[in-house]
Order: sequence, then structure tokens, then C-alpha cells
Amino acid sequence: MAARNKARMRAFQILFEADQRGSAVTAVLADWIRLARTDDRQPPVGEYTMELVEGYAEHADRIDELLATYAVGWTLDRMPVVDRSVLRLGAYELIWADETPDAVVIDEAVQLARRFSTDDSPAFVNGLLGRLKDLKPSLRR
Repeated sequence: MAARNKARMRAFQILFEADQRGSAVTAVLADWIRLARTDDRQPPVGEYTMELVEGYAEHADRIDELLATYAVGWTLDRMPVVDRSVLRLGAYELIWADETPDAVVIDEAVQLARRFSTDDSPAFVNGLLGRLKDLKPSLRR
């Protein structure tokens, strides 16, 4: 598994855990970093994972607003936690992390949804992130 792919996976896991615990993503990130320093079995949290989680945290309100606006027929509360976490991570990387090509961001998000969520989730994630990609120039603020 490529380094960025692993970083996205860990960032997704942190966002998912934070959502499940009702905790701030930055607090869960700090827990992961602390655990990696004290437990040899825990892999270190890489720089790109930290960048993704901290970037999401910085834009969390705007990202949730965009997902709620463009997820036709779905509220954030009704989305499966896995899908919500994948979409939050994907939306951050798509809109604010310009060094990664849009197609790569969407494909990685779809792969996470395929691996961890329902059979319908990859198409849902692909469609919603594709819509955000099309609107990307007007979504930053």
C-alpha cells in the first residue's frame, strides 16, 4: 500500500473514531500520536495523515455544510458513519489540498467506501464528490 494511501486510511480511521466517540478529531489525532509513541505495535502517525486530519478540522463546518447541501435526499445524521467520514476526508482533500489530483482523491474515497461500507456507498461517494469537484471553484471561502 502506497504511503499516501496509508495516510488517507489512517486519517479516515481517525475521523471515524472521532465521530463514533463524539470527540474532536484533533483530540483523537493527539491520542493516536501519543499511543504510537508509547506502544511499539502502533504504527506512527505520518505527516500527511496529520495534514489531512488538521485540514479537515480547520474546515469542518464548511465541509459539513457542503455535504448537507449537495447530498440529495440525505442529511448528515442519516448517512452511515463510514460514508460521512469518507466524504468529509474526501471533501477536504478535493477542495483544499491542491497537490492531489481530483481524480485520485475521488478514487481513493471510493476505494475506502468499497472496503468499509455498504454495496451502495461507492456510487454515493463517487456521485457526491464528483458534484463537489464540478463546483470546486465556487466552494472555497
